[in-house]
Amino acid sequence: MPQTAFRPPHPTAATATAPVAGVTCRVYPASDLFVTWGTNAGDPLGDCDAVCAGDIYQLDPAGASIRLALAQGRAAGAQQIAPGSERGAPGDRLEVRARHRLMTPDGDLVDVLLLSLVPRGAPERAEAFVLPMGPLAPGIDVTLISSEAEARGVRLSDVLCVSFAAGTLITLADGRQTPIEALTPGERILTRDHGAQPLRWLGKATLRALGSLAPVVITAGTLGNARDLVVSPHARLFLYRRDRLAGRTTPEVLVQAKHLVDDAQVFVREGGFVDYFSLVFDRHEIVYAEGIAAESLMVNERTLTALPEELADEVRARFPGLKQDQHFGTEADRGLLEAVGRERLFHTRPGR
Repeated sequence: MPQTAFRPPHPTAATATAPVAGVTCRVYPASDLFVTWGTNAGDPLGDCDAVCAGDIYQLDPAGASIRLALAQGRAAGAQQIAPGSERGAPGDRLEVRARHRLMTPDGDLVDVLLLSLVPRGAPERAEAFVLPMGPLAPGIDVTLISSEAEARGVRLSDVLCVSFAAGTLITLADGRQTPIEALTPGERILTRDHGAQPLRWLGKATLRALGSLAPVVITAGTLGNARDLVVSPHARLFLYRRDRLAGRTTPEVLVQAKHLVDDAQVFVREGGFVDYFSLVFDRHEIVYAEGIAAESLMVNERTLTALPEELADEVRARFPGLKQDQHFGTEADRGLLEAVGRERLFHTRPGR
C-alpha cells in the first residue's frame, strides 16, 4: 500500500478546536502483514470475512512502524487523530475493525487489531493499519488462529500496561493486606528488595476480557496463595525455586502469567469486563499480591506511550530518566516450562 504524505493540521479555526493527544501507539500498514502461505496467499490482513484460519502470515522485515497520536475519545471503538501523528490529520477518525489471534512458532498467541483511519469528509480514502498487542517479530511465520469483530468495542486509549485485577490483596508495609483499588498514592507498600516503599501512582483500566486482554486466574493454592490471584496475561510473577531448574544459574524465576496456563490450576477467564490496576514506585519493585511476589509497572518510554498523555506526563515528572531496570532472575518462557513441567513451579493444592 503506498504511503500517503503526512497532512498538516487544518487551518487556524479548526486547529483551535483540534483534539489533544491522549495516547500514542505504533502501527503498521495492513499491507505489511500479509499471507505467505495459504488460501489468501499475498493478501494483507483484512476483515473477519476476508481472512482464513490456518493461513500463515509474516510482518514485512522492510516495513516501518508509524506513530499515531490519538485523542481521548468518548465513543467506544473509535477515536480521533490528534496533532503530532505521523499519519492522518487532527479530527480524522480511527476505528477498530477486528481482532485477529495469531500463533508464533513457539506457541505464543499474539492478538492483532485491524484499524481503519478515516479522513474527515473523505471516507473513500480510508487506510488500513494493524496494531500488534504483543511481540510480533518481522520475517517470522505466524499462523492465523481465529478472528472476531467484537473488538469494535475496544478503545485504544484504554489499552494500558496493566497487571492486577480489582480485589487483589496487596501487602502493606505493616503486614496488612488491602484490596488494590483501595490503595492511595503515598501509602507504604511492602517490597521484596527495598522494604517499605511509598506508592507513587495507581493506574486503572476497564477492558473487555477477550483475547490478549482476558485475565489469567491462578487458583488458590497453586503458588501458595490463599485466594485466587487474577492478573493480566503479561504480568510477571517472581518465583523462588530452592531446586534450580535444569541448566539455569539462578534460583529466582520470572514468568509471565500466560505461560503458567494449564487449563486446570491456571486458566484464562474470558467474557465480560475486567478492571485492571497498575502500581508505580520510585524503582521497579517486586510487591506481594495475594502473597505471591509480582512485579510493579516498569517505567520506560515503551510503557508510557500506552498511558493517557496527562498521566504519562505526571509519571515522567516523577521518574526522570525513565530507566527503571528489570529484576534479576531467569526468564521462564513457554518452552522452558513445557520442557521441565509447570508442575515444578506449582504447590500442592488444598484438598489434593
